Amino acid sequence: MTEPQPPRLLDQVRQVIRLKHMSLKTEKSYVYYAKDFILFHNKRHSKDMGLPDIRSYLPHLAIDKNVAASTQNVAWNALLFLYQKVLQIDLPFLDGIEPAKRPQRLSVVFTRSEVLFTIN
Repeated sequence: MTEPQPPRLLDQVRQVIRLKHMSLKTEKSYVYYAKDFILFHNKRHSKDMGLPDIRSYLPHLAIDKNVAASTQNVAWNALLFLYQKVLQIDLPFLDGIEPAKRPQRLSVVFTRSEVLFTIN
């Protein structure tokens, strides 16, 4: 008699998220970035990867995929969740990762004549 196979990694991620009563949107995001991380590293299992692999993935999101800084933070949190909560592997603090650039927001100040024009 054969032992039942353990759930696949992404199913384990879903299972832990649901046990922690996290939102469906968080589940979708975390599963997406866990899968994207694995595909980025040619389908290697996350247990076989570590800090250097994460250090190469996060800047890839910022530089090659041109994601927003907040999106890069979601991916980072997804990987932390994957390693700490699902695989139960502690990761030391990551430094030296190029963050996505936050867009510059210039304040718009109208001149007196522009304000009067919009009122009329």
